[in-house]
Amino acid sequence: MKKLISLTVSAAILLAPFAYTLNVPALNLKVDAVSAASEEADAPAAKPTAKPAATAKPVATPKATAKPVATPKATAKPVATPKATVKPTATPKATAKPATTPKATAAPAATTVPAATVAPAATAKPVPTTSPVTVEENVYQDGVYVAYGDAYSKGTEGAKIQIKDGKITSIDLLRTSPKLIDRDARNNYSALWQAYGLMTNKLLGKTRDGAAAVDAVSGATRSSNGWKLSVDRAFERALTVKDTDAIYFEGVHMGIDPTGKYAVFATYESNKLTAVKVYPLNSAGDFVDEKAYTAEQSAAVAAITPALLAKGTAAQPVAGLEADFKAATNAFWDAEQNAKINNTSAYVDGFYSSYGTARSVGVERADIVIRNGKLVDVKLFRLGNNLIDRGATAYAEVVKANAPMTAKLLENGSYFANYDEKVDGISGATESSHSWNQAVERAFEKALKVPGEANYFDGKFAGVDNQSKVLLLVDVASDAVTNIKLSLFGTDGKLIADDKLSAEQKSLVGTLTSGLLDKGVQMSDITGQEELSAAAKAALTDALTNASKVQGTYKDGTFTAFGDAYDKGTNRADVTLRNGKIVNVALYRVGMNLVDRGKAAYPEVVKAIPQLTTSILAAGTREAVQDVDAVSGATSSSVALKTAVDRAYGKAEIVEANKAAYFDGIFIGVSADKLVNVMTYVEHGVPVKMLVYYLDKNGSTRAVNQLTDAELAVKSEIESTSTGYSLHKYGYRAAAFGNNDAEKEVSAKVVEAIKSALESAGK
Repeated sequence: MKKLISLTVSAAILLAPFAYTLNVPALNLKVDAVSAASEEADAPAAKPTAKPAATAKPVATPKATAKPVATPKATAKPVATPKATVKPTATPKATAKPATTPKATAAPAATTVPAATVAPAATAKPVPTTSPVTVEENVYQDGVYVAYGDAYSKGTEGAKIQIKDGKITSIDLLRTSPKLIDRDARNNYSALWQAYGLMTNKLLGKTRDGAAAVDAVSGATRSSNGWKLSVDRAFERALTVKDTDAIYFEGVHMGIDPTGKYAVFATYESNKLTAVKVYPLNSAGDFVDEKAYTAEQSAAVAAITPALLAKGTAAQPVAGLEADFKAATNAFWDAEQNAKINNTSAYVDGFYSSYGTARSVGVERADIVIRNGKLVDVKLFRLGNNLIDRGATAYAEVVKANAPMTAKLLENGSYFANYDEKVDGISGATESSHSWNQAVERAFEKALKVPGEANYFDGKFAGVDNQSKVLLLVDVASDAVTNIKLSLFGTDGKLIADDKLSAEQKSLVGTLTSGLLDKGVQMSDITGQEELSAAAKAALTDALTNASKVQGTYKDGTFTAFGDAYDKGTNRADVTLRNGKIVNVALYRVGMNLVDRGKAAYPEVVKAIPQLTTSILAAGTREAVQDVDAVSGATSSSVALKTAVDRAYGKAEIVEANKAAYFDGIFIGVSADKLVNVMTYVEHGVPVKMLVYYLDKNGSTRAVNQLTDAELAVKSEIESTSTGYSLHKYGYRAAAFGNNDAEKEVSAKVVEAIKSALESAGK
């Protein structure tokens, strides 16, 4: 008799150790906010401001059965997947309709303007956060906390720390852009690149007093002190008993509205709001220079600033500026939340991803960033029935609906709690709009500081093995699987319709379905159909991971990375990940112009690429790929391609294992016209050496005696400034140079190639 599959902790959903069985991603609960933040840009003069960052989800006590397993880091040898030990018991309903997804147990903060926050009268001065007082044991509540230092025109520093027994047990240092989302390390100034690791090591394991006594990193003093202040404020927020007279952290705090239209700086002294500055933001999330304000922007800023200073979030809009006032008021509210010592958001700041209701034609996914309980970034995807993003190949109406639905969600600052397809959906794509909204709602539920008892969402979830042999539509209700619909993919990559299945295939589908319902991933393999049996179990694991309320370690998507280069070119891997598993990989041998050489590559490499593609896809995980055997005759390329896969995983990390600007190694980049190549050597996360090559139209290196005087002069300048041990002169914000027009023209192309090489090396 078929039995219910209990869906709780790791053990029951683990698969037998087949080569391509899907491993469930690591249950990494310290989720970081990730965003393609823009380069730091000059901003109007302003006092420093504070900016929020992503936090981490507290560890929940798991139940004793099936839940996704943590994916080990790349440096460790993959752990053998244990077999589940508990046999399911209850009989499932064969035709159960998918349960509707319940609302998140805690609704996000209202996205309309929060309650009036008239500037409070001066009261007792808050306890200084820069000089913490020694406190007695157990005064801090264990958990994950995020806070920020004083902000300034470039953004601010932040820290996400986990506190246990009064000490820092994990820490993620943040450096935010004006839009208050943690930016990639390489987009910060170069003195910070190595300061991340140095300060992290200094602060780990420290008490509040110990953290305050840590020395700043030379060359990054302001950021070091900003991180220390952030850590101290995080400890202040963790106090079990807080000073009731202290409401705000003294200093300058910054916030933005979810649509990114305005940033607001709010200064608090002795619990009183003493100053407000309002800045329009550009599309990159940076401040618009005050000198470049339009007449409309100048008028809006002049009207909004005194209103916020006098009334806070109760400021009344001026006729004709209603939209501007709404955006600026939301930004002020955000700044106020960052300033509050007792920030009561129900959610942990950070990056979260989730799915809507699955169908046989595919499913929608949403990747979001939450700060102070509000949605500040969202990306929407439409996946095919193989659960890979369809991008522009999705239905035309769905593609058109993506941007307006994104704008609606950001303006709302959350999901729509009482979704109405006529009001909240996008005409022509109402089903996808609803599914996107549902995905955002589920992502918010993943972010709850106090999660509910259930380990899985109720609803219908899709699962596909990483080689796209089997699709499962799995109904989940009350942490149990109530029904499974199994479909097979044909050799053309398309689903085989039920009425097109052969008699043998129908029998196989029936046997696999009943086996999964009866014993889950412990189902016995069907003799002669071992690969398909393993694929079915992998698909079940995938479906349950998609239904899980715990955020994984890696982002889903396609990530491009390179192996180490040499003077003939390099190796490239485009790796598509889902739940930390490789679901697609494309390998290339590229020349010095970064163009795929295809069959023109060395015969051994041409022969090796399909073999390695199959082996890497079968390995399926970051760790297992490193154990893939090199192909005889193409050992160096095999190693380089495996390195590229590992670096692709590095780009996909939600919380970077080692926050650095660049991967160590050798990388090449080319100019826009593909006639200049620069090879960059990176050591300890810093570009230390560069070599310049000039190429012909076929991508071959030109001999030195073929170069012009200008080309030789530029080559000499770049290569003679390499030290081999410290930051290269042109390794940070390179700009064109030259003594004459010819040299300036050549150096401009070389700078393009340098930036391309650094992009290839970037984490």
